Amino acid sequence: MDRTAALGFSSFPTPSKKQVVKQITVDLTPDEAQTLEKYCGQTGQAISNVIEELIRGLPVS
Repeated sequence: MDRTAALGFSSFPTPSKKQVVKQITVDLTPDEAQTLEKYCGQTGQAISNVIEELIRGLPVS
């Protein structure tokens, strides 16, 4: 095997590096959903990205 191919395989995720994802459901009022959709339309961001950014900004106690 050549050196390039061997280096390429090292970037594959391993079980110890696998990121766990948890899916949640959030109930929004029609007004809240409209506000979120309007913001995403104005900024060009996906709803999931906006929510993830907000969660990352929460203080950890």
